[in-house]
Amino acid sequence: MIGFCPLASGSKGNCIYLGTTHTKILLDAGLGVRGTEERLATLGISLGDIEAILVTHEHTDHIRGLSSLACKKGIPVFANSETAKAILSQMEESPKFRIFSTGETFEFGDLEIHPFSIQHDTLDPVAFTIRAEGHKVGFCTDLGCVTTLVTRHLQGCDYLYVEANHQPSMVHACNRPLVYKQRVLGRQGHLSNQECAELIALVAHKDLQHIHLAHLSSECNHPDLALKMIREKLDDIGLQVPVSIAWQDKPSQPILF
Repeated sequence: MIGFCPLASGSKGNCIYLGTTHTKILLDAGLGVRGTEERLATLGISLGDIEAILVTHEHTDHIRGLSSLACKKGIPVFANSETAKAILSQMEESPKFRIFSTGETFEFGDLEIHPFSIQHDTLDPVAFTIRAEGHKVGFCTDLGCVTTLVTRHLQGCDYLYVEANHQPSMVHACNRPLVYKQRVLGRQGHLSNQECAELIALVAHKDLQHIHLAHLSSECNHPDLALKMIREKLDDIGLQVPVSIAWQDKPSQPILF
């Protein structure tokens, strides 16, 4: 498959496949080997085809499968130095790390990858823009607020994979502890539907092809609500862009280049 497809998105595990004519990678490894294999197979991709894993940050839902995928399967792992240190503190074996510097573009195969800094409660979390097959794709989740840096890097994307994690009223009403609510709603937590809509309004343009809404909370959000709010914002700015949900329990809509 030439394009990309979210394999899993949410607090139980995050993983995205991206492939070009010459290069096939995963972004994050929040699924185990079996789950990753099964969901790749729906795209006609073998785990043996995967040449690298890019890691955004060290939270478990993004690295749960890293030990098996990276250490046992020998797939190299791209991460910045702080994230690599945090991963090593959680694993008995060491993956084959390839260290990048946050804010500096690097190449892998025919991909041009730019990691940029985001606000989240980890050591050095990043989001990515990736240029592949003539397209610019923005992958940006697990951020508590939208900075000018985030907005600048997501401008001009042909495809967006962005976080619409929660509805604040549902967070306040849930039975979770206060510390959870404060974390989710804080500047190093997660984006709300409204914040996601505002981000999209800042970076959307007439040539934007598709938006995936990612990392939805199963308890404090609902897919229909997230879609409604983002579509209403797109209507407000006069753009008709396809929007879909990145699902937790199954592969999401694939994007073909």
